[in-house]
Amino acid sequence: MSDKRLYRLSLFLVLVALSGACGRGFKLSRFGSNEALFSGGLSEFNRRKWDNAVSAFEKLTFDLPARDTLLPLAHWYLAKAYAGRRDHILAAQAYNRLAESFATDSLADNAMYEAARQFQLLWRRPTLDANYGEQAVSAYQTMLGLYPDSELKDQAEKQMATLQEWFASKDYESGLYYFRRKAFDSAIIYFKDVVKNHPQTAKSREALLRLAEAYGANQYREDRTEVCATLHERYPSDKEVALICGAPPKDIPATKPATDTTSLPETH
Repeated sequence: MSDKRLYRLSLFLVLVALSGACGRGFKLSRFGSNEALFSGGLSEFNRRKWDNAVSAFEKLTFDLPARDTLLPLAHWYLAKAYAGRRDHILAAQAYNRLAESFATDSLADNAMYEAARQFQLLWRRPTLDANYGEQAVSAYQTMLGLYPDSELKDQAEKQMATLQEWFASKDYESGLYYFRRKAFDSAIIYFKDVVKNHPQTAKSREALLRLAEAYGANQYREDRTEVCATLHERYPSDKEVALICGAPPKDIPATKPATDTTSLPETH
């Protein structure tokens, strides 16, 4: 090996060693006070050194006195550091600890919102198990119940609406699976769940359409007639509704007021 190549290799190994030393350079024992450790942890957090930030703020959550004003912030940054390294479960738990321990702190509603967001991030696709989505909805509902005037109210409601769309999509896709295999009774169960549990979602219309088709395939005439009446009422100019259900029925004349005894059945 030439001297130049040997020099470059030696320089590279030195740089690697120095890089490793820098990575090990954050020592909790270097900080002589809680305030100094908080400042050091915040510096590591801002540098996106998540593991170092977790170590610093985790220690502070144990060491800071209960009434220290830095304690809620230590919990906050611990949760955010967990979120930074995508430990969503640990982040949600840390946010919840902050909300439970400091319910009157200005960060409490923020912490509950962020805990819900972490659960929401764990539900990566509508077709996957919805347990984390359900936990997210529960967390948003708790937040809105405890802090109805929170500045995050609109954002929480928007996220809940998104989750409802996902729940509807999950049930709809399950129904469609059975529908395509002509297992219409099983498909009907899922489509009815979409309509009943998520009526304001975009999938509600599609579920009603598939219900009409499934009822028709199984010759459930009364059920099909009822669903088609609902479709015509909700979507009067919808071409797909007309294609599946046919033309809407003619308008029924308005009934007379109940006070008009001529419209009432005779009593015996």
